[in-house]
Amino acid sequence: MNQAIRCWIYKSPRKNEMYLYLPEKDKFSDLPTALVGQFGTPQFVMELELDPERKLARADAKQVISDLESQGFHLQMPPRLDPDLYHGNDL
Repeated sequence: MNQAIRCWIYKSPRKNEMYLYLPEKDKFSDLPTALVGQFGTPQFVMELELDPERKLARADAKQVISDLESQGFHLQMPPRLDPDLYHGNDL
């Protein structure tokens, strides 16, 4: 798992900030049916070369690579919003 791999990233039209990483471009045939149903028709975002040390905004590159190799995809969920962060911000 120390070498770089190429992946393709798609966003969900149904869930804001949900992304799907695939090890092959447009290869949706191996995805679980339930995932496809919830995700919707994937919209291509970018192609990316990943290595374990690469910094990603909201995902751990090592985990993404591991998921791509073991299950054939990585699903990045939307961030959780903490309502407490927005209370008492009377600046």
